[in-house]
Amino acid sequence: MLETELFELLNGTADAAYSVDEHGLICSWNRAAERLFGYPSSEVFHKPCAALLQGHGSLGTPVCRHGCAVIESAAAHREIPNYDLEVKARGGQRIWVNISILVFQDNRTKRRLLVHLARDITERKKNEELTQKVLETAKQLVKLPNESGRAAPVSPLTKQEQHVLRLLADGKTPAAVARILRITPRTLRNHVHHANQKLKTRNRLEAVIHATRRGLI
Repeated sequence: MLETELFELLNGTADAAYSVDEHGLICSWNRAAERLFGYPSSEVFHKPCAALLQGHGSLGTPVCRHGCAVIESAAAHREIPNYDLEVKARGGQRIWVNISILVFQDNRTKRRLLVHLARDITERKKNEELTQKVLETAKQLVKLPNESGRAAPVSPLTKQEQHVLRLLADGKTPAAVARILRITPRTLRNHVHHANQKLKTRNRLEAVIHATRRGLI
């Protein structure tokens, strides 16, 4: 497939897609990328991707910079997993995207391009941050002295239910808990439902607080 055919294909995708060469210079920028990041294609061609997007990872460390690890991994033929990235959109606002990488080799020119497929996950990140703040508040509440005396007995939690609540108490999202335990989201909901029934609680946050106060997790 020639580069022009690749660019035409990417222009029709629903995901924001852009490609960079071995030097990190932008070679293509589809319509969905224009909508997501706010930059028209005419403003980004042949500009360094790192300087444009100024991406940071989940730990706050710079990812888009000179000596890009993604470009180095592609050059070394290492597998590149998808990753979350906070980038600068036009106007200066920061948004979160999940990036998948496809490596394209033009057999005619021998040039290697890295295609970035980006999906907006800003709302998901906001929800994760809110959940983390709520759980941190819950942990502080758990540490407060319990003036109500000894709690009434409840049905014992299974080991899996305890594991689920312990992971939630650590700030993991439900999706992350399901991945860690290798269970489906539906199975996870069933575990939380049964834990709520046993603890006489109404939601997973209450379940975490009550289970922690009872010393069950």
